[in-house]
Amino acid sequence: MGHFYIMLIYLAMSLLVAMMGEDRKFGFWGYFFASLLLSPLLGFLLMIASDPVVDTPPAKGGETTAEKA
Repeated sequence: MGHFYIMLIYLAMSLLVAMMGEDRKFGFWGYFFASLLLSPLLGFLLMIASDPVVDTPPAKGGETTAEKA
């Protein structure tokens, strides 16, 4: 019965890391599987070390960057 609780805590920690990494480079699923396969601590360190995803606004008037040049 004790192993069940340990696995449940491990899974919950992996989910927490995945939720914190939703707006990062690898996204929710990337950090979730990294946390499951490696450990939640290593998944957290990977998440902290990665860059956040930057949303670029669309060009004005529907122009692409190639059309501006």
